[in-house]
Amino acid sequence: MKIVVGLSGGVDSSVAAYLLQQQGHEVVALFMRNWNDASVTLEDECPWIEDSNDALLVAQKLGIPFQVIDMSELYKERIVDYMFAEYEKGRTPNPDVLCNREVKFDVFMKTALSLGADKVATGHYARVSSTVDENGQEIYHLLAGKDNNKDQSYFLCQLSQEQLSKALFPIGELTKPEVREIAKEIGLVTADKKDSQGLCFIGKVSLPTFLQQQLEPKQGEIVEIFADNDLYNVDLPQFSSKAEELEYLSKPLRYTKADGKVIGQHPGAHYFTVGQSKGLGIGGHKESCFLIYRDMETNTVFVGEGRNHPGLYRSVIKIDNTEVHWVREDLKLKDGENVEVEARIRYRQPLEKATLHQFENGLFIEFDRPQSAIAEGQFAAWYDGEELLGSGVIG
Repeated sequence: MKIVVGLSGGVDSSVAAYLLQQQGHEVVALFMRNWNDASVTLEDECPWIEDSNDALLVAQKLGIPFQVIDMSELYKERIVDYMFAEYEKGRTPNPDVLCNREVKFDVFMKTALSLGADKVATGHYARVSSTVDENGQEIYHLLAGKDNNKDQSYFLCQLSQEQLSKALFPIGELTKPEVREIAKEIGLVTADKKDSQGLCFIGKVSLPTFLQQQLEPKQGEIVEIFADNDLYNVDLPQFSSKAEELEYLSKPLRYTKADGKVIGQHPGAHYFTVGQSKGLGIGGHKESCFLIYRDMETNTVFVGEGRNHPGLYRSVIKIDNTEVHWVREDLKLKDGENVEVEARIRYRQPLEKATLHQFENGLFIEFDRPQSAIAEGQFAAWYDGEELLGSGVIG
């Protein structure tokens, strides 16, 4: 097969290319240039230059064709502008999930296929397999990577059956140490290179600095809500249906200045996210203070002391029906149906037992245990064992 590898300049995609070559495939390397603004990165220069040089050295070492494609305009339009818009609304986007859906496995994949590729490969720690159903239709399964510490299936949670049918993840069966060992054995320049940090393809950035490029500072008050507040001891109302109960429980508590005590100032509620503790500039507490709610209309940030503050936790999240995505379309729930799954709301979070409920007014995820720091705009993904079944944007 002719396979195009998205060579990022890191060790994972380098070894992915090598493994495919060893399997006898015709391998072509493409490097995506997605960012060209060094003003917000924490490195001395824009990281894509070093990454593209490393990718070129790997391609030369393996003796495979190499090409750089400039996708910075598309990336700005589909990822960066989306991020700014979401933060401005008081939501918390995940650019890495979007990058995979909108860039790597959309425009990049279409570019690769137009070059005559049969498949597209990346260095993700994930796996894809397929089975044939009773109608003779091939069904693709997105599986977690074998390395539990590096599993990146969450970042691929928005992929479709069509995208998975063309995707390969050659290192999905390996652990990170095994990948580095292979790279060392064959003398790849990326063998000891540190994993990239920060936003997808931008590098390690100062998020407030990044957001301040587009979002104007707007000073507001920080209000502390104490853990013994009466708001946390209110009896639940009587519900006429399960859908009504889930709708009620999915809504975050809304606070006013009268519910707590003003303890400081902040430069803009849109620079922060639920669960954040760093950057708030709050002192004089035994434990760290965590952001529990943002009122975007009044530009007020509400915080609570300690990781166990009741304001940080919620058991139910709602996903608008327009934001629900089933990787396994054949398992899509009908109105009134429910199913037990395991779910997570952020990368690296351990999977938690939960029940999906599909109703006319949305899909609800009811967790067995309350979850910390649920923020609008995050992606929730649900699994059956190792298989990722679907995902959606938290409303």
